[in-house]
Amino acid sequence: MELKLECQKRPENIKPNALRRSGKIPAVLYGHSGTDSVELTVDAKAAELLLRDVSVNNSLIDLSVTDLPWNGKALLREVQSHPWKSKLYHLSFFSVGTHASLDLEVPIHTVGEAPGVKTGGGALDQVITSLRIRCAPNAIPEVIEVDISNLEVGGAIHVNELPLPEGVTPLVEKDQLVLSILGGSGGGSSSEEESA
Repeated sequence: MELKLECQKRPENIKPNALRRSGKIPAVLYGHSGTDSVELTVDAKAAELLLRDVSVNNSLIDLSVTDLPWNGKALLREVQSHPWKSKLYHLSFFSVGTHASLDLEVPIHTVGEAPGVKTGGGALDQVITSLRIRCAPNAIPEVIEVDISNLEVGGAIHVNELPLPEGVTPLVEKDQLVLSILGGSGGGSSSEEESA
């Protein structure tokens, strides 16, 4: 899915609260011109729609700053919202156009049902739910899917067994345990055991 967002340069001497009252969100773009940053505004409704489809430090966005003029690929680096009103307060973007590789974190999702859980009385124990990786900006995986449909009790998957796309390098030890199937009397607590 192609993600696009249009921004404008933030007018000088305008307070963030005044922006929010007018339906805009303050934002900032880093890395588009060396160490320089530029203060932006984003339409609040457009930002809310975008946030339904992106995750921080994981999704590339086609960012267009109409009055600079500048456009390019950027990562959403930070989202600030009001602590209890769920209203957006501020967005931070990082331009990736000039970077050969990026370090970021990608979620790990399981696919299938492990026989060791389904019929063996075991429980899935997922030790890590996301993975720090390094890859080119155009090779960022949205998620790393792990097929557990062949795992029996005692089975395990380590980082070096993950199906990583070409050009994606893990930034943790390759023998790091990702998940395992604990025996029914293994004593480990998992969400599956608690909900059973």
